[in-house]
Amino acid sequence: MFLNEENQKFVREILSDMQDDVLLSYFTQKLECQYCKETHDLLEELVSLSDKLTLEVHNFVEDKELAEKMGVKEIPAIIVSQKQNPNHRIKFYGIPSGYEFSSLLEDIVDVSKSNPGFDEEILQEIQRIDKPVHIQVFVTPTCPYCPSAVRTAHRLALANPNITADMVEATEFPHLAQKYYVRGVPKSVINEKWSLEGAVPEQAFLDKIKESIQ
Repeated sequence: MFLNEENQKFVREILSDMQDDVLLSYFTQKLECQYCKETHDLLEELVSLSDKLTLEVHNFVEDKELAEKMGVKEIPAIIVSQKQNPNHRIKFYGIPSGYEFSSLLEDIVDVSKSNPGFDEEILQEIQRIDKPVHIQVFVTPTCPYCPSAVRTAHRLALANPNITADMVEATEFPHLAQKYYVRGVPKSVINEKWSLEGAVPEQAFLDKIKESIQ
């Protein structure tokens, strides 16, 4: 069990703010996946704490076509979307443990409300983005600044269907950390070639996105 009685009470309080039902799509496999079982167990505990949460489990190998359709390239992978309107824009690659568990909880509530939580002026700026944007935020569970970067990226994806955003746990996917020259976290990679380091303000994140698609 990951969540003790006190933690369960805390989680229930956060999830009580949900409005619409949320679907957690989980991609896993039994072999050659260091934290797949632990991630699955954590998600089972989480969905037991709210009747507005549903967990769907998919085998990464057997459900290969679905994984490709949803853009899942690594495991363990969690996709957070509204149950009545599922999509694959908000992803977690790796177990959302440590500080990142709060990112998952807050994402669930935001998705349930369809509310990215931006001021109207910046929201309009985000919604004018008309080209595909892919954000990868590299994190570690012990990084206190990482959830801010993850949350900004996921809220951007919630605000505009042209944006997809992934949390990537750097120590679980060292090949990706090496590929994108991750020397510290959080590091946000935008459309493969552009990057930001640290938990930057929303406007700075948005400006870098706009720069990447010009």
